[in-house]
Amino acid sequence: MIEKYIDIDKRLDKINDECGVFGIYRNDDDINSVLIAQDALFGLQHRGQISAGITVNDNGEFITVKELGMVSEVFNQQSISRLRNGTIAVGHVRYTSRESLDRASNQPLVLRYKEGSLAISINGSITNFSDIRRELESGGAIFQSNSNAELMAYVMASERCYTDNLEDAVLRSMEKLKGAYSTVICAPTRLIGLRDMYGFRPLCIGKIKNSYIITSESCVIDSIGGEFIRDVEPGEMVVIDSEGLHSYKSRIKADKTSFCLFEYVYVARPDSILNGVSVHNARFMAGELLYNEYPIEADLVCGVPDSGIIAAEGYSKASGIPYGMGFVKNKYIGRTVGTGKNKKQRLLKTRLTALKSNINGKRVIVIDDSIVRGETSKHIVNLLREAGAKEVHMLICSPPFKYPCYFGIDMHDKDNFIANKMSVEEFKEYIGANTLGYISINGLKKSAEKANIDLCDGCFSGIYNAEIPRTIFVDKYAMKIKK
Repeated sequence: MIEKYIDIDKRLDKINDECGVFGIYRNDDDINSVLIAQDALFGLQHRGQISAGITVNDNGEFITVKELGMVSEVFNQQSISRLRNGTIAVGHVRYTSRESLDRASNQPLVLRYKEGSLAISINGSITNFSDIRRELESGGAIFQSNSNAELMAYVMASERCYTDNLEDAVLRSMEKLKGAYSTVICAPTRLIGLRDMYGFRPLCIGKIKNSYIITSESCVIDSIGGEFIRDVEPGEMVVIDSEGLHSYKSRIKADKTSFCLFEYVYVARPDSILNGVSVHNARFMAGELLYNEYPIEADLVCGVPDSGIIAAEGYSKASGIPYGMGFVKNKYIGRTVGTGKNKKQRLLKTRLTALKSNINGKRVIVIDDSIVRGETSKHIVNLLREAGAKEVHMLICSPPFKYPCYFGIDMHDKDNFIANKMSVEEFKEYIGANTLGYISINGLKKSAEKANIDLCDGCFSGIYNAEIPRTIFVDKYAMKIKK
C-alpha cells in the first residue's frame, strides 16, 4: 500500500462542485430530447465545467457524445447532429480535481452487459469504493477508469445476474453502495433515478408536456419550460416508462438523513428549490442572520459576485445599511490564461475589479460565501483598500471549513484549509481587514431550517451522519485519507 495524501484542487481558492445529472423520458412527439438535454446541461453548468456528455437511447441503440470542455464547447452543430431524437436521453456535467484530465471518466458511461445496455450519470461519491472495487477485480472485472459511475454500473450488472429484472438489481445495488449518489440511468426501455439513503445530493422530478424529467436541480426544469413535481426521496428509486412513473424504496434506511448544507450556500443555483427550501431565500436569510451575529456600523454593504450578493442584500435589509455594487466581475475570461501559479494570480487579478466610485471614502462590509485557503480573501480586501475604502469588514456566510467532505464536494485534506492554519484573529490580520466574521453553524442551519430533510454540516463540525471511508481508491492504490 502506498501512503499519499490527496490535495484538493489548487487552481482557484474556492470549493469546486462535483457534477450535475439529467434524464428525460420522451412521451410527446412535439419535443426534442436531444435539444432539451443540451439546454438542461447549460442549466447545470455551474455544477461542473470539466466535461459534458449526452447519451440518447433511440429504439435500443445507445448513441453518446461526450468530451472534455464546457457544454458550449462539447455540443456544437456537428456533434449535436450525431444524436437522434430518442425516447430516452441522459446527460452529465462533470467536475474533477485531478490535474490529469481522465477522458475515461467522462459521463454518461455506457455499459454493455448480458442483459443489454445501460447509460449512467452520477453526482456524488461512493465511500466504500475501494472495498467494492477490490472485490470486483478479484472476480475478474477490468476497469477503464476510477469513476464512481463505472463502479456503480459494474455492481448493477453483477446484481442483475441474480435478479429477474433491472429494478431489483438496482435496489440490491443501493444496499451495497455506501455514501452519496444521485444518479440517472438510461435503460433500454425506461429511465431510472435513484438517491442514496442519506440524500446528500439533490435530485428532483419534473414534467415537460407529457414527458418526465429527472435532474439535479429544479432550476433546470424551470429553464426548459417544465413543471416541478417533487424531490426524489432519500433511499428512493423512481422508474419512468411508457406507463408512467413508479416509485420503489430501498429496504435499508438511514437513521438520519443528511443533505449537504453547503448546497444552499454556494453549490446550487439561487433559483432552485432544494428539499422545499428556496436557495435564494436561504442565502438572503443567511445575510440577515449574519447581521444578528455581527452588527457592524458601516456606510455600504456589498457582496462578492456571485454567491455573496444575495447574502449581502439580506444583511443590508436587516441592518438598514445601503446595499451597493462593490465589484464588477469579468464574465468573459478564458479558462487558459497561463499555467500553474501564474495562471491563478492572473485569474485573481482579472476576474474582479473594485467599483471605486462606490467604495472610495466609505466603511465597507463585504460578504463572501466561503473561505478555503485565503488567497482570494486577501485579494478582495486589497482591492477595496486600493479603491479607497476607509474600513473593510469581511463577513462569511458559511462557518470555517475544518474537516474533509467525503460525500461529493471536492474537499479532502483539512491541512489545506486556512482555518486549520490560523486563528480568526490571525487571518484577519493576514488579509488586512478591520473585521472578519463567519456565520455560526446554528445560524447557517437556521437559514435552511424549513428543509424537509436533516442537514449535513460535517465539513464545519467534523460530525457526519454517515460512515466515512478509511481509504479511497486512486490509480490502483488505496490511499489513506488524512483526518
